[in-house]
Amino acid sequence: MQRYETQRRKAYIARLTIAQLMITLIGMLAAYLVADIESMSSVFKGALVALLPHVFFIKRMGVLRASRSSQTAMRLFRAEAGKFGLTVALFVAVFVAAPPSNPTFFFYAYVAVVLTHWLTPWLMPKNANA
Repeated sequence: MQRYETQRRKAYIARLTIAQLMITLIGMLAAYLVADIESMSSVFKGALVALLPHVFFIKRMGVLRASRSSQTAMRLFRAEAGKFGLTVALFVAVFVAAPPSNPTFFFYAYVAVVLTHWLTPWLMPKNANA
């Protein structure tokens, strides 16, 4: 049963990652068509600020491992705290070191990538045995 759950989690994370990357690419294309090439970089920066903490959370939480620990709540707290801290650090780094040329596109991309996880359950197989 654990093996099936691990495979299901891996499939979910793979679909989520693909959906987030597709939204990033679509956002970059839309920014290029509407504005200019610098707006594309703003979309890319916004997507990175959303994606990197997500990857950190998955890695820290151990979602892809088959083993289950009795300290799941503590791992969840640490992973979420680290994700939040990394998000704040990335926002500061982006706005201090390399400010986006178009903050509107930056925040649109950030919000779109963060909210993608709401859509991914539609990408999962409908029956539990698939």
